[in-house]
Amino acid sequence: MSTPSLAQPVGRRDFLKLTGLAGGGFALAFYIRSGGEAAAADAAATGDFAPNAFVRIARTGAVTIVSKQPEMGQGVKTSLPMIIAEQLEVPWKDIAIEQGDFDEKKYGGQSAGGSQSTPSNYENFHVLGATVRTMLVEAAAQTWGVPASECRAAKATVIHNSGKSFKYGQLVAKAATLPVPAKDAVTLKQPKDFTLLGTRISQFDTPKIVTGKSLFGIDIRLPGMLYAIYEKCPAFGGKVVSANLNEIKALPGVKDAFILEGNGKVKELVPGVAIIADSTWSAFSARKQLKITWDEGTVVNESWESFLKQAKEKSTQPGGKTLRKDGDPDAALASAAKTVVAQYSYPFISHANLEPQNTTAHWHDGIMEIWSPIQIPSIGTGMVNRVLGIAPEKIKLHLSRAGGGFGRRIGADYLIEAAAIAQKVNAPVKLTWSREDDMRHDQYRPGGIHFLKGGVDAKGKVVAWKNHCFTFGEGGSPGSGGSLSGDEFPGRWIANYQADQTMFDTGWPMGPWRAPGSCVFAWVMHSFIDELAHAGGRDPLELRLELLGEKDEMPAGNAGATTKGKQAAASYNVARMRNVLKFAAEKAGWGKKKFAKGSGAGIAFHFSHRGFFAQVAEVTVSKDGQLKVDRFVTGVDIGAQVVNLSGAENQVEGSVIDALGVLMYQELNIERGRTVQSNFNDYPMIRITDAPTKIETHFLKTAFPTTGLGEPALPPVAPAICNAIFAATGKRVRQFPLSRTDLRWT
Repeated sequence: MSTPSLAQPVGRRDFLKLTGLAGGGFALAFYIRSGGEAAAADAAATGDFAPNAFVRIARTGAVTIVSKQPEMGQGVKTSLPMIIAEQLEVPWKDIAIEQGDFDEKKYGGQSAGGSQSTPSNYENFHVLGATVRTMLVEAAAQTWGVPASECRAAKATVIHNSGKSFKYGQLVAKAATLPVPAKDAVTLKQPKDFTLLGTRISQFDTPKIVTGKSLFGIDIRLPGMLYAIYEKCPAFGGKVVSANLNEIKALPGVKDAFILEGNGKVKELVPGVAIIADSTWSAFSARKQLKITWDEGTVVNESWESFLKQAKEKSTQPGGKTLRKDGDPDAALASAAKTVVAQYSYPFISHANLEPQNTTAHWHDGIMEIWSPIQIPSIGTGMVNRVLGIAPEKIKLHLSRAGGGFGRRIGADYLIEAAAIAQKVNAPVKLTWSREDDMRHDQYRPGGIHFLKGGVDAKGKVVAWKNHCFTFGEGGSPGSGGSLSGDEFPGRWIANYQADQTMFDTGWPMGPWRAPGSCVFAWVMHSFIDELAHAGGRDPLELRLELLGEKDEMPAGNAGATTKGKQAAASYNVARMRNVLKFAAEKAGWGKKKFAKGSGAGIAFHFSHRGFFAQVAEVTVSKDGQLKVDRFVTGVDIGAQVVNLSGAENQVEGSVIDALGVLMYQELNIERGRTVQSNFNDYPMIRITDAPTKIETHFLKTAFPTTGLGEPALPPVAPAICNAIFAATGKRVRQFPLSRTDLRWT
């Protein structure tokens, strides 16, 4: 299977290639190194540059920008084309956007995950748009016989100093004959002159979404299409022994029913029974009559409660692996003025995408053609190649908009199921998961249990910290987001520090959930920091600033005896975090407000996915234990430029609400190797009445490269709220969700 691919660095000659004329316009294509020259030559020879191009301008003046990244609600289909449009000098209202199919030879890396879409493309897309503009200006200058320096571009028009002008559409034929200028010969529009970036732009697809137009994977309709469901064992990794296939085939609307053996991997093609019908209703109705005998395997001996019990029993023993050890934590704890001992736990949770998993596939003429809402297409095509034996060049993948991702659609189990079913069906077939399928066969965020000990001296300074973390894995490695780093804050900042990790190996499917790892580790660390602040009689903000210290950079890599001097990939920019923490505290008026009984404020910060975030929550807890977040303030440092202010605020506010919903409600009980919950009736989501009364987002512009927003706003939310709950009630929240706690104040 090919590894997830992000946009790769390219040389100038391979970066931008002019293709030939087609349809009376011209296009500028973006190539990765591999095969770039050949692809450009083929395009020029045939005159067919589409869809190899990001920018297409027709003789009519119509401007089309191809969006290559998967869109799942994060707004990348709008924000990335905005970068090109800014440099291209075309009014946004005149831009058409097309979703590109999966083809990394044409577009470079195509993935949505890790908040990488913006940082991986930002600089390149500025150059791309400016290069197109430069060529159009040169085309006009040559047509007039004047120096290009006497011309400028504005509103899809090239204007000479004399006042004469050409619309872009009038210049495409000439521009298509010009050589591509070197990157250093292209002048980029400067941020002070931006008229589009940093403004509020609605998502391009919004009109189609609100009017019910076909955009999502679940909307796909093809001539002669059939519909499929796929029933899998309730216990993870179970196998089919037998099924009443003949009875199912005789039911109204059913075209076929068969067993797939799977490939033995719980996150790929698991064994199951497929039902093919003439409608989704017929398939779902037939499923109710399905009777299967399962071999549930050994996973039925596993449950969350049994692992929780084992963790408590092993908590005082050495960890399975020492991640970091600096100084002498035990001695420092023994001599500390005050010590705090705490246990924090968080459950497995589901992604619960609004749009259930689905994929449409058609096996025809030796080609596997697929329509799927997937975050990392290369994982899906790689799985089809590896599991079904179909050559990469025989796989064609169309990217449909996804109704939510949050890491779930990085996995491709639903895609490989659809492709495997399609191999046995002589027609296009759409596989649709039910809500119950989606929850019972998710790739879950792993739960965890942390046993912590910390000590402060007589002045309230943190002098020792120990963390024994229990996590869950599969195949000998922790599940995605379950691996604690020895560098995780406050590791490296405390002289006497130890972090151990013990893993429970399970047969449970796990996968990345929004801000993997950070989404839970930030809660544990910053909640415990607050406990130490209280024990030492310190203001929570003051203690955090003291912990960060005066250094501007914290070197990466574990400095303890277990690391042998090895360094990690990057250092921690302490100055940025310190500044954004002060910025958020100032915006929130930290320490200046007197709260009534039952109300209080909490603070937290976290660095993840290249973003520096600090957040302050103000809450009220009623006498019957009801939580209301009255105000939530976020300070954001994502670098020099917010691309789309509306989209950026939406990402932060959405993260706040998402994290609050997880804190309040969400958990999966796993018993006998299967989930107990199955739908929103027993896995509740946050309601509008639960949302914060007021959410404020403040961006701190800095001179650093622009980064993404899909994930880093979420991790500090829970600790900020939980710390505010303590300030309001005197009760510590050490367990997710809040429904498991008994919040009261007296």
